[in-house]
Amino acid sequence: MKNIWISLSLKQKLKAFTIIVISVMCVSVLLNFQLMKVFSDSFEEILDDNSRCYDFQEALNQESKTFNAYVRRRTEESRAEYERARDRAAECVLALPFDYERIGRERFARTWNVVNGYENYSSARDQILQSKEVNKEYVTKLYQVYDMQSYLQIYASRLVEATLKEENRSYQEKEGLFHSIPYLILICSVGMTAIAVYLSRTIGNLVIHPLEKLVAASREIERNDFSGNDLVAENPDEMGEMVRAFNRMKHATAGYINTLKKNNEMASRLHREELEKIEMEKRLDAARLEILKSQINPHFLFNTLNMIACMAKLEGAATTEKMITSLSNLFRYNLKTSEQIVPLEQELRVVRDYMYIQQMRFGGRIQFECQVKADAKQIRIPAFTLQPLVENAIIHGLSKKEQGGRLLLKVWQKDELVIVSVADTGLGMAEEERKKLEAALEGKRTAKVGIGLGNIYHRIHSIYQDGQLRIFSKAGSGTVIQMWIPQRKVSAAETASENEKETLAEEGTGDVPDVDCR
Repeated sequence: MKNIWISLSLKQKLKAFTIIVISVMCVSVLLNFQLMKVFSDSFEEILDDNSRCYDFQEALNQESKTFNAYVRRRTEESRAEYERARDRAAECVLALPFDYERIGRERFARTWNVVNGYENYSSARDQILQSKEVNKEYVTKLYQVYDMQSYLQIYASRLVEATLKEENRSYQEKEGLFHSIPYLILICSVGMTAIAVYLSRTIGNLVIHPLEKLVAASREIERNDFSGNDLVAENPDEMGEMVRAFNRMKHATAGYINTLKKNNEMASRLHREELEKIEMEKRLDAARLEILKSQINPHFLFNTLNMIACMAKLEGAATTEKMITSLSNLFRYNLKTSEQIVPLEQELRVVRDYMYIQQMRFGGRIQFECQVKADAKQIRIPAFTLQPLVENAIIHGLSKKEQGGRLLLKVWQKDELVIVSVADTGLGMAEEERKKLEAALEGKRTAKVGIGLGNIYHRIHSIYQDGQLRIFSKAGSGTVIQMWIPQRKVSAAETASENEKETLAEEGTGDVPDVDCR
């Protein structure tokens, strides 16, 4: 048997173990169930007989009470109560045990007296209730019925007494069996437990012990220790194959680790060289930026533009003066603004300067309207966001349309959210083109959407957790770009600091052309 058991596969062993355990459990359950069934059937029979006798006794008492009440006062209510009690008593009589082989001679005789007496009583009772005249004969028969009720009560009491006596005798006969039931259950449970323990130990020797050896060897490998001896398993089943495969894997892993160590050292040297190369490229880029800055001196540019504006003013060229002033303001904002978040008012000022120049360029082809329904000084948005959106609407929407169109910049606040909308009546775009544009924005493919719009999209999503940039468009009707910018409460110190920065930024800007912005 041992050789046969060892030769089985793990699946077959588990299946056999499961069948044996289930069989043991079923046998144990059946034995316990059979013992409890004998016990419960005996008690159930005793309790059922007693219950039926007591039910008849109680029903007979109730019938007697309702009969007397109905005889004294014949109303519909008393009649209904009497009929219910009568039917209940009749049912209880029929339910009494009346099997001679089961209940015995004495109980059968008592029951026969009850059944026969109740039939006679029912006949006399019905005759009284059918009588319509109250005379001496009626009274005599009525008292005979009362006597029958008393006799039936006596019969019922004797039946209950005989039933109790018989059931007590039956219980005493089976008392020894009842007392032995716990011991029988205990013996069965101990035997089944011993079988289960033996089977568990057998499974443990064939499965658990090899697994414990595998775990111990795995912990040594985890500590990078491959010097341990190979595991030995005599089982020809899957567990033995697993142990042998583990030994092969240990040797292969040791070789791989040695190779990885050498590769890692080489990769580290290459990584250091790559970092040095990146650092050199950063320094080169910084040097190039300094060269570009030195080539275009902002102070020289601003002073030159201001001088040209002054000469235009002296010559009476007001339009030229305003255009130069607006252009100077745009250059100054782009070069000198270093903050990432600025007041909305500052961004609107740049848009006004830019739109003045564009309206001078396109004349009456472009109509611009600005609606701000919020506190522009308190609301803060990312820098360089409004002007690129307006420029994008003009270049891609309105400038390509021969008759021009209308551009609306609208800002409003809803709770802690500021919504900025730039809408134009330009060429617009088809739904498929709009979806491609949104996909390009999400994929950071700025070459397909333009640096300005892509930069704004990614800055809003990186600065604000709930920030959004949405695009709505329809071919031939126009395009709407909305920015959703969450706001946070700014302390008094931060407000004062921002006001100082704003004042410094406004110095030397000169007059700004007024655009209807309400």
